[in-house]
Amino acid sequence: MLTLVEVHKIARLARIKLSEEEEAKFSSQLSAVLDYVKILEEVNTENITPMAQVTGLQNIVREDLPREKPLAQPDELLSCSQLPKQEHQIKVRKVMG
Repeated sequence: MLTLVEVHKIARLARIKLSEEEEAKFSSQLSAVLDYVKILEEVNTENITPMAQVTGLQNIVREDLPREKPLAQPDELLSCSQLPKQEHQIKVRKVMG
């Protein structure tokens, strides 16, 4: 079982602020997850082909071809915004410095 100190350290590394009650709660939950991972580590996967998914679906991609005429002009796209525009861009307030 993970100690409260270990849970506190994990939360700090993840930059998550937890109350003492949450640390106690997550101590048992994280321990259960780690115990399950230990069980999975015991499974022999030596002759198993790695896979990303099991449904058999494959990506269907089309060839990326340039269009002769764009679907919309930049100013048309901006017209749906009520924010102020400047030089064909949406003007936003300064965030830093």
